[in-house]
Amino acid sequence: MKSPVDTASRNELKKLKEHLVQWLSESAYPQWAAHGIDARNGGFVEALGQDGRALPAPRRARVQPRQIYAFAQAPRFGWHGDLHGILRRGIDYFTANFRRNDGLFRTLVDVNGAPLDDRALLYDQAFALLGYAAAATALDSLPEFERLALQLRAVIERQLFAGDGAFRSSADLDSIRESNPHMHLLEACLAWTAVGRDPGWKAWSQDLVKLALSRLLRPDSGALGEAFTEHWQPAAGLAGRIIEPGHQFEWAWLLMRSDAQSGDARTAALRLIEIGETMGVHNRVAVNELLDDFTIQDPNARLWPQTERFKAALQAACLTDDPRYWSMAAAAGSSLLPYLRTPVAGLWFDMQLPNGALVVSPAQASSFYHLVGAIAALDGTIETSSAAKQTNAEN
Repeated sequence: MKSPVDTASRNELKKLKEHLVQWLSESAYPQWAAHGIDARNGGFVEALGQDGRALPAPRRARVQPRQIYAFAQAPRFGWHGDLHGILRRGIDYFTANFRRNDGLFRTLVDVNGAPLDDRALLYDQAFALLGYAAAATALDSLPEFERLALQLRAVIERQLFAGDGAFRSSADLDSIRESNPHMHLLEACLAWTAVGRDPGWKAWSQDLVKLALSRLLRPDSGALGEAFTEHWQPAAGLAGRIIEPGHQFEWAWLLMRSDAQSGDARTAALRLIEIGETMGVHNRVAVNELLDDFTIQDPNARLWPQTERFKAALQAACLTDDPRYWSMAAAAGSSLLPYLRTPVAGLWFDMQLPNGALVVSPAQASSFYHLVGAIAALDGTIETSSAAKQTNAEN
């Protein structure tokens, strides 16, 4: 029998799902389809002002496949705009303007597509893989996009593999290792494991989980660091001390998805959630940064850590059915709402100050991926919970 707190949390999540799905289908998707795409060449813009107008800023590689992912999820939320055209034009723009001759993707171009930063970052390659996976499903074109993804995976392995189970953040950066690009590479490999045919996706996922458990987690606390030397010691100075609550949650979500039956991965994931929730949540939101002694380094709260807290709590609730995770999920989900109360519906604020005030600034396109992912996780949780309830009733 479920506790009153558990029941209240589940009911709150159901109401929250209705609200957020309506916000996506009636406000966010129409707004970004109308104003977040460059009508001339099909590329996605970096940000919209709070008046809803596109801003002329240089375009990062990571934003293009993130927006492909976000729009690819639209049909499940009831939005049926020109999805095929948006995705095809977005992929064509990304390929034409960001792919280098060696098959990797450069990191930055100007509004006209001219290269501004020709480096190929692992972070951006990971999102290219994720975008391909989303397009493969949304466009019902698995052979085409898995072929492209496998070609990119081979180039990543050839040019960025460091030889110790990890990858360099870029071809010319061998003195440090960073956890964040590996996290998104794991995310992409899990997406391909779910939809693809090549067994290498699962093998890469398993290797990345092993890397996280053996190298990225601090043995003294279980927290996940951000930057390391090539010998897997914390990087010198402040960089080696940073602990980001949002990444504790995001890694926890991935580790639980990677293999729910793995005791080590599950234990590590729940510890990461504990750290993020008990040390990193202040004034009901996850702050940006802690230090390795868990004192607050940056007390502001960006939007994206709130979405990752939400996803981790939902995954833990489904995995354990523990009432505390259902309660955490309801709290995390509710914390998103102030960020979405913008003058023009379908946008968001990016930063909350310690006093609760939201900073009025452009809505960053990169956050759409986080929001859509969180709402998709909520939608899947509610569907799974309802199906389980129906099965129990029939039995």
